[in-house]
This record gives sequence, C-alpha cells and structure tokens, in this order.
Amino acid sequence: MKTNSRIIRINDEIKKELSEIIRSEIKDPRLGSLVSVLKVDTTTDLKYCKVYVSVFGDDETVKNSMKVLDGAKGFIRSLLANRINLRNTPELIFKYDDSLVYGMHISKILNTLDITEEESEAGEDE
Repeated sequence: MKTNSRIIRINDEIKKELSEIIRSEIKDPRLGSLVSVLKVDTTTDLKYCKVYVSVFGDDETVKNSMKVLDGAKGFIRSLLANRINLRNTPELIFKYDDSLVYGMHISKILNTLDITEEESEAGEDE
C-alpha cells in the first residue's frame, strides 16, 4: 500500500491522541491498566482507522479491555474529532496485537536456554 507523508503525519497524530484519550479519559474499571496503542493505520480517504492495541494481562483482561474499547468507539471518536482538525474523523476499528506478548514469550524461552560461552563462540566461527 502506498503511503504518503500526509497519512503518516495523520497516523502519528491519531496515535498520540488516542493514547492520551485511552489513558486519561476512559474511566471504565474493566479497562486494563496497561493498554498501549502500538500502530494506527488510516485509509487515504480518512473513512476508517485500524487501531492496533496491546493489553498486558491475562486473557480475561484482554477480552474485557477490547469490549470496553469497542463500546466506547463513539465517545473516543468524538473526543478525537475535538482534538484533531480533520475533514472526516475516521471510524475506529480496534484490533488486538499480541506481538509484545509473543516477544516476551520468546525472550523468556531464550533466557532459559543453557548456552555456554564456548558454544556461542563456536556458532560464530561457522
């Protein structure tokens, strides 16, 4: 997909504002304390915006947090419209991104491997 500098700037601004809105404006106790906006992908016509979020916690926390975000789409969109001056405020589509959890899992596995100094040097020589 071709991206231009305008869409990149809009994505960055939406990401920044959504992070602030989720952190400070949504007061639902079901929302996990560690919800991060990882990436924002807005269509060129500004009709839709996919928001990739990461939620730190168990499966129940993730499910509840995604329900809260989906339920608050209209509220979040209206706050976004007040903060960002765009002709069209895009419709928000929240997607769960588990890449951080997967990365932590891989890191944990790598830390449990018992590799000695000699084995790691032997691998570099090959």
